[in-house]
Amino acid sequence: MTETVATKERTFFGQPFSLVHVFGVEMWERFSFYGMQGILLLYMFYSVAEGGLDIPKPVAVGIIGAYGGSVYLATILGAWVADRLLGSERTLFFSAIVVMAGHIALSLLPGLVGLGAGLILIALGSGGVKANATSVVGTLYTEKDPRRDAGFSIFYLGINLGAFFGPLLTGLLQTTAGFHWGFGLAAVGMAIGLTQYAFGRRSLPAESKEVPNPLPTSHRVRMGLIAAAAIVLIVVLVVVGVLTADNLADAVALVTLAASIAYFVVILSSSRITATERKRVFSFIPMFITSVAFWALYQQQFTVVTIYANDRLDLNLFGWSMPVAWVQSINPIFIIILSGVFAAIWSKLGSRQPPTPFKFAAAAIVMGIAFLLFIPFSGTGAHGTPLIALVGILFVFTIAELLLSPVGLALSTRLAPKVFRTQMVALFFLSIALGTALSGILAKLYDENDEVPYFGISGLVAIVVGVLLVVATPWVRKLMVGVR
Repeated sequence: MTETVATKERTFFGQPFSLVHVFGVEMWERFSFYGMQGILLLYMFYSVAEGGLDIPKPVAVGIIGAYGGSVYLATILGAWVADRLLGSERTLFFSAIVVMAGHIALSLLPGLVGLGAGLILIALGSGGVKANATSVVGTLYTEKDPRRDAGFSIFYLGINLGAFFGPLLTGLLQTTAGFHWGFGLAAVGMAIGLTQYAFGRRSLPAESKEVPNPLPTSHRVRMGLIAAAAIVLIVVLVVVGVLTADNLADAVALVTLAASIAYFVVILSSSRITATERKRVFSFIPMFITSVAFWALYQQQFTVVTIYANDRLDLNLFGWSMPVAWVQSINPIFIIILSGVFAAIWSKLGSRQPPTPFKFAAAAIVMGIAFLLFIPFSGTGAHGTPLIALVGILFVFTIAELLLSPVGLALSTRLAPKVFRTQMVALFFLSIALGTALSGILAKLYDENDEVPYFGISGLVAIVVGVLLVVATPWVRKLMVGVR
């Protein structure tokens, strides 16, 4: 009797205790990912004398957009491997190993070789971690468990603890010891996460280890040949000059768009989903589009906002120049503070909380407002924007993010047909992939000497997208069939 009671009371902030294991590996993976991301763009466009690669800014932001989009595009591969070969839990574990190898490559290999090898490995590994960490969290709850949204918000807190400390420490190392030391610290962080997860993974639910739709053995050779052909095609396109650093973001955006359409078609046309499940997938389409618009602006934290911080922001703190990378820790601070507030609000409201389409619409509108807030500081010149102004703008970024990102993760698990559980999560990440690739394309248009059109048009488009979803919400809710 005593053991039974103890088991029931073993929770993590009121959530299933197994959440702590996925929380931990995701936190350290985000530490390494955002720690590296905080100094990556600087590494590319800083001069050789400053320890960088001296890549022109328009090319560098395009690479960042393409890389970021590729991370989320790789969730397709991670989801497929989980659903057809290994299951979510094992795919998560092996993907984290690949991420660590990528950070090691960035820290030890010089120049463009290290950049290319590191980003490819991190993109592939992070794609597997992202889709499957979310899917594993989803297995901890029943479909109607009222703790689900709050649980995902706590999981999101873990993501942002890593995102907060990563840029602080890698940025400090970059300014004191050099870029490669910063990348090395990211590798150490991922190693800590892997060690922690290795001890706790056995206690995760059996459902997280299941392979929902096993690939027949006879098909494995064919899939291997297709994968090899895809790799050869990419190499050939690079060698003949069709795929270059200049158009990489465009290529990723086109591939992501095609993959998204294909995924919707495959899921909707499957004979293994019910009529109700099909309606729910249809309901996700307008929210997918809104998510793309949101992330196209939000992900400019790693492109336009980084350049803005380097060139336009006054980083002087009481006579000390703050590392540029520390700007990337501002948003996670607000996430850490507010994620618990949002989780409490959703839990308190319960069935009275706003429906998910309204949350998505509000996120796009608020994100558009955040971009409009840059306009009053246009024309202030080099390092003329006070740090507190960007802190305020990134606070608005955070409000928008909390209205969409953790809610979108939870929604994708609720709307998912049973046989496409992980792949439906990947569809949400595909919206982030497309938005992130677009953020790199848009960033090429940014001109710090003529900022008003850039921030004004971007912000207004996002607001219009949000308003359109508000108008469509009654229709969307009917298709969601009981899912809020």
